[in-house]
Amino acid sequence: MKRWLLRILMSIFALLVIVVAGFVIYAQFDYGPSAVLADNMDLSAIESDGKGLIFRPESPNGKGVILYQGAKVEKEAYAYLGQSLSEQGFVVSIPQLPLNFGILGSGTADKVIEEYPDVQEWFLGGHSLGGVAASFYAEDPSVKLSGLYFLGAYPASDFSDSDLPMLSIYGERDGLSTIEDIEESRGLFPADSVFVEIKGGNHAQFGLYGEQKGDNSAEITPIEQQDLVVEALTEWINEN
Repeated sequence: MKRWLLRILMSIFALLVIVVAGFVIYAQFDYGPSAVLADNMDLSAIESDGKGLIFRPESPNGKGVILYQGAKVEKEAYAYLGQSLSEQGFVVSIPQLPLNFGILGSGTADKVIEEYPDVQEWFLGGHSLGGVAASFYAEDPSVKLSGLYFLGAYPASDFSDSDLPMLSIYGERDGLSTIEDIEESRGLFPADSVFVEIKGGNHAQFGLYGEQKGDNSAEITPIEQQDLVVEALTEWINEN
């Protein structure tokens, strides 16, 4: 009897090892930055603070932005967003998340906030599953969290009674977080939340990593979509 029990336990353990190993291998096949990034910014100017990418403005306005990347997307794919937002006066952090999965490091924002005490207000968000991870953090956040934003994403839980300012930026042509998904998620947001639709935008162009399986073709260029994201984020942050 004990021998059969031991065999069962060993089989379960072996299965768990296979599942974990398979996930780790799967996670290594990431979406890296596309040539569009190199064509539109100086890659040598990208600064790392040892925990991710950091973009420091010449004239800081006391506000910071933290961006969690989409699942399996390398943080460098969001460098153009980071650089563009820093030019608006924001300190911008794109932290390295475990295996490039935001949901495995939703609490990473705490480390960023502690690292840069001069920043008085932080706005946290993410792309796709990165947005879900950001919403996990916002359930018990730092007192310095002043807003939560989503790029082709929506919260994992109900924030309708929250007084935290929230922003949803979504693409008209998004094949993964569709307009229907965004509409269905509106009830999870506070009533005064801001929703911005990017005409012709899709899911992948919230980063610069090329095409993504299951997405629709965009009708605007990647940089056009990125610039519209920066515009919407900047306006929203400055109003809060």
